[in-house]
Amino acid sequence: MAVQHLKFIFVIVLSILSLFACNSKQTKKETSVKTNHPSKVELKKVGEKFQIYINNEPFYIKGAGIEFGNIPALAKHHGNSFRTWRTDNGERSAKEVLDEAYENGLMVTMGIEVARERHGFDYNDEKAVKAQLERIKNEVMALKDHPALMIWGIGNELNLRYTNPKVWDAVNDISKMIHKIDPNHLTTTSLAGISQNEVSLIKERCSDIDLLSVQMYGELSRLPQLIKEYGWKGAYMVTEWGATGHWEVPKTSWDVPIEENSTVKAANYLKRYDSGIASDPEQCVGSYVFLWGQKQERTPTWYGIFLEDGKETESVDAMHYIWNSNWPSNRTPKIVSFLLDQKTAYDNVILEDGKNYKANITIEDHENDKINYTWEILPESTDLGDGGDYESRPKPIEGNFISMANGQLEFKAPKTGNYRLFVYADDGNNHAATANIPFKVN
Repeated sequence: MAVQHLKFIFVIVLSILSLFACNSKQTKKETSVKTNHPSKVELKKVGEKFQIYINNEPFYIKGAGIEFGNIPALAKHHGNSFRTWRTDNGERSAKEVLDEAYENGLMVTMGIEVARERHGFDYNDEKAVKAQLERIKNEVMALKDHPALMIWGIGNELNLRYTNPKVWDAVNDISKMIHKIDPNHLTTTSLAGISQNEVSLIKERCSDIDLLSVQMYGELSRLPQLIKEYGWKGAYMVTEWGATGHWEVPKTSWDVPIEENSTVKAANYLKRYDSGIASDPEQCVGSYVFLWGQKQERTPTWYGIFLEDGKETESVDAMHYIWNSNWPSNRTPKIVSFLLDQKTAYDNVILEDGKNYKANITIEDHENDKINYTWEILPESTDLGDGGDYESRPKPIEGNFISMANGQLEFKAPKTGNYRLFVYADDGNNHAATANIPFKVN
């Protein structure tokens, strides 16, 4: 009888313990579910250092600009944020973009489209300015409580080829409106470069923004010095940086810009980050590299750090190193040399119509992966946008390749005109090196 009694007590104890364990697991599961509440984002200054805090946790922006880019890949490489340029990119709603960011543990600087004077908007037109403010208010109301939202980016490069300083009054009014209806998030506006004039005007007319954003490319290393020289005392971030701009590079004798190859670009990313961003830990709160994706701007490869087919270039390796202090397990091929008719891109390559020519590229791969080569001839782009505006991709020249093997190409020069010879060298692991040489045919 005593034994049966003990068995009965033992069964009861086991049942209680099992129930407690189940409740404990359920509680743990419930606490791991993501919240639907807005994130509380603050900018604080401790001593001489500015710091973003998200829900009371310090946050340094390791980010990239994404329009239609690969959001999961950004999380895989341990970036923690991305920026957009507008709430509607024509393919996906801002809500869908924020949802995917949230699923991948990323925070978003959400761009707000603000009209530009260079596109014909008149900031003396009070009715148009008021209508813009109302439109933006509706956009903010729809998104302000999303937990992946971090900062509102009010306009992009509004200072590019403008004359009317009232644009900064409009930005200030937008920032005030946002702060009134959304106390949880910061506001900023992005400048094309930086000058004493813009810093002075923003300090005078646009004091409601929480931090300044600057976009620089080849001159990025000068930014910390210029910030101090022009008297900006607040926090700032770099919302675009990356490859040397097409306006900053050498040109051929027929006046087309020479694009750096993917290996040179990656090396410049590392140098520019160290000198232009990491060197100012007190005022700079992080950055967004341009572009985590691909776009046509002068060429299909100039600014995107991915290719059109989604392959990663060496600049993705560079960003992985910047964000993690180590290299990815499989690295992108490096370009050692690329010649067309035994000349580099800087040698003014001029060919004759209908004659045959050779090109060759030499590649090194860290893992000695087998390299696959793809070649393409494009006419020099004539649909040239301004400030990142849309450009159409030139159609490739077909039927001029004679033979290609192991990085060697023989081809017939197309008809008279300006062209570029592109090469893509991929390692079979979703990585590719790329380069192009502009050439003229007489």
